[in-house]
Amino acid sequence: MGHGRATLRTSAAGAVSAALIAGGVVGLAPAAQAAPSVRFVDITGDGGTVLKANVVTPEGADGTHAYPLIVLPTSWGLPQAEYLAQAQQLADSGYVVLTYNVRGFWQSGGEIEVAGPPDIADASKVIDWALAHTPADPRHIGMAGVSYGAGISLLAAAHDKRIKAVAALSGWADLISSIYSGRTQHVQAGALLDGAGVVTGRESPELRQIFDNFYASNLSKEQEMIDWGRKRSVATYVDQLNENGAAVMLANAWGDTVFPANQYADFYEKLTVPKRLEMRPGDHATAELTGLFGLPNDVWTDTGRWFDHYLRGVGNGIDSEQPVQLKSRSAAGYEGYPDWKSVGATRRKIDLAGSSTIHANVDSGADGGIVFLSSILDQVAQLPPMASIPLLPRRWAAVWQSERYGTPQQVRGTATLHTTLTPTKESGTLIAYLYDVGPLGFGKLVTNAPYTWYGRTPGEPFGVDLDLFSTAYDVPAGHRLALVVDTVDPLYTEHNPSGAQLTFSSPSDDPSYVSVPLREQ
Repeated sequence: MGHGRATLRTSAAGAVSAALIAGGVVGLAPAAQAAPSVRFVDITGDGGTVLKANVVTPEGADGTHAYPLIVLPTSWGLPQAEYLAQAQQLADSGYVVLTYNVRGFWQSGGEIEVAGPPDIADASKVIDWALAHTPADPRHIGMAGVSYGAGISLLAAAHDKRIKAVAALSGWADLISSIYSGRTQHVQAGALLDGAGVVTGRESPELRQIFDNFYASNLSKEQEMIDWGRKRSVATYVDQLNENGAAVMLANAWGDTVFPANQYADFYEKLTVPKRLEMRPGDHATAELTGLFGLPNDVWTDTGRWFDHYLRGVGNGIDSEQPVQLKSRSAAGYEGYPDWKSVGATRRKIDLAGSSTIHANVDSGADGGIVFLSSILDQVAQLPPMASIPLLPRRWAAVWQSERYGTPQQVRGTATLHTTLTPTKESGTLIAYLYDVGPLGFGKLVTNAPYTWYGRTPGEPFGVDLDLFSTAYDVPAGHRLALVVDTVDPLYTEHNPSGAQLTFSSPSDDPSYVSVPLREQ
């Protein structure tokens, strides 16, 4: 069984490598241009673990001239050929580029550590190797990556002062708030990562136990899981990162179902180094995907500009642009802001008046869709998950609607829910959804978020404050916004005992509302 999986990994690695190399060649124009030098190497990582890697050097490099170095750790489940197209383009611009397969995946040795201490030590070992075996300049070192590679790059920059610039694309800053936000397992995202790890790598016993406890909702192990995640989150080391001073570019997608936009935005605000935040439509790593085949891509273009300025000293103006760049899910073009707090400059409250009781354990028809598929449809065709708001069964869904808006409403940032909840059981889960509702009552999903509680006294009300996932969405004139709350969603694990009921109320001394951030017009 293990031998068969290893053979499969080897064959697939070759196929992916060939495809990406071909894509890189196609993406490099003109066709007659001399190609940079590419060689595949083995690097000894932490504890003697062998890491499979490739090195791309500028055409004509002969060791008489030093070049800035960019290190690219691979994404979760992808081989070291992942970045070859981009590596060739960066080498054309005058960089030594080293991409390596992180430990535990494909043909690299070791076990999957999920950006644990061995992975961070590996990054420094890779830099050591590059400085010893390539014409890399030790004064100008950058790291970048997509997803897993982004997380490792950020953590490495917090631990290795030699790293002067980072581009973290579709990564995480807080692992727990990504896949366990609101104390709720993002089960589809977790299963996707788990499945990819099993097929393309070797999970460590510790990781296997973390996944098992995650799926089983083992509360006795909850703090252990949180501590495990914090050790692997750059948010834990933000002071070290700021002290080291690396310039940090963060890029993510509004619909990222693995690492939601909120956790990047929160982390961005804590950075005191030169920084940039970019948000676009899409799901996890889909905004960067075409660039991996050498095709024109905004994310990779800005990544190149970021390194050109902070590693090569090119005066390309990226440092003087508005540092927060957003692209709405429903409008063309980018919007610039001086900081994240300016994104939702004004807020409009929708009152959640009255009292509403719903029964648990049934999906009302309002849900966040399917991991990857739904947000990709939103990205390419502006077709987010939809629901007929008038037809949602009120037995299983609580619904409130705003007035019909006379002008477009440009939702930007993080909507927040505040309500009073009275459950009939001591534990439970709710999912809040914000919809854009057209004249015929069909709602397009704007954002959502889950919330789980434990140890509450049945029949005793308590306050709920929930941040919905950050987004940028334009509500047309003549439409409404609707808040829907139910208890079951395929994206998340729900914790409602059989027969549970939830009552939402709005006391006069503590009224319930959803606060919607709007772009200043």
